[in-house]
Amino acid sequence: MSDIPQGPLAGVQVIDLTRILAGPFCTQMLGDMGADVIKIEQPGGGDDTRGWGPPFAGDEAAYFLGINRNKRGMTLDLNDARGQDILKRLLGEADMVIENFKPGTLDKWGVTQDWIEANAPRLVRCSIMGYGSNGPKAGLPGYDFMLQAESGLMSVTGEEDGNPMKFGVAITDICTGMYAASCVLAALRARDVSGRGQNIELSLYDTALSLLVNVAACYLVSGEEPARYGNGHATVVPYNAYPTNDGMLALAVGNDTQFARFAETVERPEWAVDPRFVKNRDRVVNRVELERGIVDILKTQGTEHWLALFGDADIACTKIQSVPESLNDPHTRARQLIAEVEHLTEGKIRIPGIPFRFSRDPAEIRLAPPPLGAHTADILAERLGLGADEIESLRAGGVI
Repeated sequence: MSDIPQGPLAGVQVIDLTRILAGPFCTQMLGDMGADVIKIEQPGGGDDTRGWGPPFAGDEAAYFLGINRNKRGMTLDLNDARGQDILKRLLGEADMVIENFKPGTLDKWGVTQDWIEANAPRLVRCSIMGYGSNGPKAGLPGYDFMLQAESGLMSVTGEEDGNPMKFGVAITDICTGMYAASCVLAALRARDVSGRGQNIELSLYDTALSLLVNVAACYLVSGEEPARYGNGHATVVPYNAYPTNDGMLALAVGNDTQFARFAETVERPEWAVDPRFVKNRDRVVNRVELERGIVDILKTQGTEHWLALFGDADIACTKIQSVPESLNDPHTRARQLIAEVEHLTEGKIRIPGIPFRFSRDPAEIRLAPPPLGAHTADILAERLGLGADEIESLRAGGVI
């Protein structure tokens, strides 16, 4: 690892006032792309996810370690006037700030729109909220699980005759973080033209509704309430997880040509000319009969048999892996999706790697997730020119 910023965002200064998942996921992406991200946390406690375990690597929660690489960490009591002054000075030099406070929190600390216009007009400001700044639920806190529940995502997830289920990961938080990263980069590009920053607002509620994509579109067109299909697809058949005689596999047949090839492969060529199954729209209507037949066939042989057969026929198919199997997959190693880094206090640890590549400006892990306040003194000296005595006075006063 090298702590020298590089990548396509090298030189971009980011103030990270976020915690939990959506915001830190966004700022981690920016850090991966080379931005200098300063994560500011409350002294004594910091980001809630520091305590979200077990498991822990020493004193560091694995949850926190997974979403806070490529950041420098500092502590700052933003309820103290001296802390607020330091924040303002940092913002005055920054390119962007990402925060997920309750609406009005920055105003309370003096970082109002008027202050920004007067002191940091080029600043890109991104606010991540639970429900946004307007509407009946404006200002309410947002939790991924709650948003999955009320957005309809859970209603279409799970077995057809079972209960609604949430995703195995906090998908609303993660996608909000991705939206945020896209938006701040768009605003940075717009600033290249206008010379001025702007405010960006995202909410978990808006993200959750947007994730319904084709499910929402189908309801808006048909007026019919969407159903749950387990691992199946609402509008593509066969596209499901199927049992074999020794496990399960995932199979995706995306068009009519592939289906004819699939029918030939499983020695049911009559399916390719059966009027119930010839077109995808017919297979969707008659999914029960078709999938019953597929299950009967696939249960006659083992998973590896079908993987080889479908692979030769160029039909999308894979076994369903556990998380350990996936993380130890040779392709995972080849894609460098697991990284070993040197943590400041815990030594060598393994964390998730970077999932994107740039041909000219490489993204890389320069910094392990920071211990609480690890870079406070360096940042205050480097960015604000504070001397050792001033920094010690702030520490003695509980400001850092």
